[in-house]
Amino acid sequence: MSDNEAIPAATLVVMRETGGAAPELLMVERPTTMAFAGGAMVFPGGRIDTADWEGADELLHAAARAAVRETAEETGLSIRLDELVSFARWRPDNVSHRRFDTFFFLAPAPADAGPLVPQPGECERALWVTAAAMLEAIATGDARAIFPTIRNLERLAQFSSFAEARAHAEAHPVEIISPWIEEADGERWLTIPGHLGYPVTRERLDIALRA
Repeated sequence: MSDNEAIPAATLVVMRETGGAAPELLMVERPTTMAFAGGAMVFPGGRIDTADWEGADELLHAAARAAVRETAEETGLSIRLDELVSFARWRPDNVSHRRFDTFFFLAPAPADAGPLVPQPGECERALWVTAAAMLEAIATGDARAIFPTIRNLERLAQFSSFAEARAHAEAHPVEIISPWIEEADGERWLTIPGHLGYPVTRERLDIALRA
């Protein structure tokens, strides 16, 4: 594999109902020593391993297995494979940093979920937080997140339940999202397509965090 070949990966957005207006999402903070997105807030996930292909007949199935496995390894939370909903697929092109071809899935949190157990060396912390609260922390500088994570948080902030998120996901196609740079209003923007369910589709290139 060349240094810049996209690495197959998967991530899982676990949603916990709170009885309020917005569900909480499971997020982890990556150690600052990591080469990719060090110190950033992300959803649990990682590379698709050879073992994830056992019993899987296509890449999407292997990705779902990887998402469940990585979530358990990183946070101690076990999620049922049959409850995953395909949500998105992101693969940056024409960049010099490490690239991942990442499948995003949604899943409801189990009712009997115990305390989170962050994996040493992989997660500085694991927490439940609403999308709106995390976006506010990022905006004030209390947290960091890369461009895809922010766009997905904005999308997830639209929903008041897992059922709403699932319906929205099922109503929109899952296509490979490869952000591109365009010029508009005298500035350069990092941009994504407008038909995939994202309420915000661009960010100024000079402030967008890509890795």
